[in-house]
Amino acid sequence: MNDLTNIPVNQAPSSKPRRDVAAPGEPFGWLRSEIDRLFEDFGRPARSAFNFGLRSLAPVPALEMVDDKQSYRLTAELPGLADKDIDISVADGVLTISGEKREETERSEQGFMLSERRYGRFERQVTLPADVDPEAIKAQFKDGVLTLTLAKDEKAAARTRKIAIEKA
Repeated sequence: MNDLTNIPVNQAPSSKPRRDVAAPGEPFGWLRSEIDRLFEDFGRPARSAFNFGLRSLAPVPALEMVDDKQSYRLTAELPGLADKDIDISVADGVLTISGEKREETERSEQGFMLSERRYGRFERQVTLPADVDPEAIKAQFKDGVLTLTLAKDEKAAARTRKIAIEKA
């Protein structure tokens, strides 16, 4: 049971002890709190437009695929990129979107200079549905959003068949 006698009036009791401040007399308190925070954050999605995940350690753009009956529409969020920075390829039923973001800024004001560089390479692969015609894929890029139209192959529907279950 929690002891509520030492809690200030406008503060709710917490089930977790506070780890952001080292206890007096603990020389390794800060280190312990940082290691605890590392393990608490492990596996959580990162906060970024590219979603820097712990698995891949590379930026991964967010994707969305919608079925429009005649085609699929795949959108990828690629803020800050130009169409020349993006490569799209398809091989063996796998669509690959890759590219590299580079940004450099320099600023000089009243006796100081600021120079910043940001860069990162990304790659995202998507297994295409069986009914996509790889020869009819079209891409458009506008305002940081890549839109791919994946036309459906009419012959793919003819290749599907229902399999009857026989009695054993």
